[in-house]
Formats: sequence, structure tokens, C-alpha cells
Amino acid sequence: MKRWSGASAWGVLWAWALATPLAWAAEVSVAVAANFAAPMKRLAVVFEQTSGHRAVVSLGATGALYAQVINGAPFHVFLAADQKTPQWLESQGQAVEGTRFTYATGRLVLWSATPGLVDGQGEVLRTPRFQKLAIANPKVAPYGAAALEVMERMGLAAAVRPRLVQGDNIAQAHQFTASGNAQLGFVALSQVMVDGRLSSGSAWVVPAHLHPPLKQDAVLLKRGVDTPAARAFMDFLRSDAARAIIRAHGYED
Repeated sequence: MKRWSGASAWGVLWAWALATPLAWAAEVSVAVAANFAAPMKRLAVVFEQTSGHRAVVSLGATGALYAQVINGAPFHVFLAADQKTPQWLESQGQAVEGTRFTYATGRLVLWSATPGLVDGQGEVLRTPRFQKLAIANPKVAPYGAAALEVMERMGLAAAVRPRLVQGDNIAQAHQFTASGNAQLGFVALSQVMVDGRLSSGSAWVVPAHLHPPLKQDAVLLKRGVDTPAARAFMDFLRSDAARAIIRAHGYED
């Protein structure tokens, strides 16, 4: 898990600050699925600028973050990579009923840091042109589970399985691919998209019909029920400004 904060009991994390001083009214601790790292970084800055509250962000696989919530991690808000995990938290009394909503719908992409390696139909998966294919751990990461579903539907699961390498989460799967340790990787579109364009390499945006929709739900956790900054962040996430940032990173409404 990677986490952003200034100084925290939970570890050394990424931090960002505004250029001008601002008196923070409060902090909200947000658990965020790793695929949403890039838009969350921007969202946190805009949230701070507009509300005065500071978002302290912890990144990880949805399943791993869920386990932390169950074990008492002091998160106020959870931005999952699926819908079922926030639903479970509601049913287990860990989340506030009536606060859950879909904040983004993600897209899966087959990506390579090598230009020209990935074709427009993903047929490279049927060739010997790669040695390793990186995916997120499907047991805890919805994007990893979606990648397995794609390979099943393409009839490639058995053939590709010996070449799979698993990251703990989608961020690590991207790291494996970006470094060249894996020639291909199933990653989130938001990880390789900048201002609506592919940042580098070559990619195939996986057709949505090849896997279940990657609808991502946010929910207010019980620890955040009496935290004004938590409720303010949930409201901000629904705002036009937040929606524009989310869409700019390759997510759909």
C-alpha cells in the first residue's frame, strides 16, 4: 500500500502542498483504490483549495483496504474499485447506509511501454512477442479480476497463464510494465492517459463487453460520520469540478 500524507502514524507517504499558506479546517482520511491514484492527487488539491479541508490519502488494492477497515484502520471515506466491497461494509455496519454512490466507471487497457507492440485488437496476446504479462492480484483487485475475465472470454487463459506476473495492486502491475520487467500489462486507462491521450507506449482499450463493468463506489465509513471534512469530501466528489477531473483521467460517469 502506498499512502499520501504529511506526517502520519501509518507510514511515510506522498505529500503535496499548496504554494500559498492555508489554514486547514480539518483532515479527512480517504482509502482509495490504486487505479484512482492520478485523479485523486488532483482532486485532493482542488478539494483543499475550495474547502480548506485536507485529504490524507491511502492507496491500495480494494481487498487490502477493506481488510484494513475491518481491522480498525482510521479511514473516514472509502473509494473502492468495485461496488460489492462498499456494499459489504454497509452490511457489516462499517459504513453509513445511504451514502454510497458510483463516483467513476473505469476502463481496462492492455498496455506496453514499447510503441507499436500492442495492436488495436489485443491480438498480441495470441503471439510469442511477449514473455511476461502483468496483472493486479485478482483476489483483491477488481481490475485484476477483470483482466482474467478478458483472457477467459478471448480463449487465452490457459495459454497465457504461464507468462502471468501478479502485482499486489494495479499500481504495481503498472510498475512492472513501465519498467519493462513485463512487456505487457493489464492496467487502468487512467494510469496511461494524460489529458485524454496515451502518455507513452502502445495500448488496446479493452471493449467493455469483455468484462463486467468496472463501476467504482464511494461510501462514508462509520468513523467519518461525525467528521465534517468527510461529509464535505463526499459532497465535493459529486461536484461538477470533481466530475471534470475524473473524466479527464479516462473514467466514465
